[in-house]
Amino acid sequence: MGKHIVHRLAVGHANITGDDFGGIFAQAIGGDHRSRPLGIADVVWNGCAWSVKTVQNSNLFTASALRLISGRNSPDYSLGMSDPRRDIAATGRAVLSIWNSRVNEALGEHDDLRVAVLVRNIGTREFVLFEDEAKRYIPDYYRWKTNDRDNLIGIDIATGTKRFTWQPHGSQFTIHRDQRRQRPASLEYRTTCPSLSFNTFYDWRDTMIHGSSFRHEMHLCI
Repeated sequence: MGKHIVHRLAVGHANITGDDFGGIFAQAIGGDHRSRPLGIADVVWNGCAWSVKTVQNSNLFTASALRLISGRNSPDYSLGMSDPRRDIAATGRAVLSIWNSRVNEALGEHDDLRVAVLVRNIGTREFVLFEDEAKRYIPDYYRWKTNDRDNLIGIDIATGTKRFTWQPHGSQFTIHRDQRRQRPASLEYRTTCPSLSFNTFYDWRDTMIHGSSFRHEMHLCI
């Protein structure tokens, strides 16, 4: 997977979109990338399925949570609830039931369903890749309220943590996932250079300047 990411950056792509990552992930595992899936299974292989996401974040190893846009869940379209603000608790339950039904549908077609997330900081060329279970959510475990933007916010009753955001305009459903990853140790000098096929041969030569004076030049061969 790292090779495909490096290749895209090397040939001039400025970023990696969600669709790009779907292709990269599928190529890396030898799977099939469904460019425009009807459900949430973006990549499939040998009975397994993945919903693939990519998120841009400048603080890969210190961010406490990630916002994963997880499709459009419309209670109006799916359940005939034309006024989502009339009973926000009922709307919240409907939003989660739509998500759960999509997970059930994918598991009905595949043996396993996972979520693969690529967190990227293109500016520093840092990436974090993690995989997690595609979870169903029990509606009774969450309470709902509106925020300053009039979006619905799902709160975990047990912990008080924000878990979901749902936007009435457009029906976009976002899952907030915990994200605490330890920064990997720095590569050691003695192991890094050989792994990069670093050649320690130096070519020293004299170069004439103005016909009389000389300077030494070092040519580093990598």
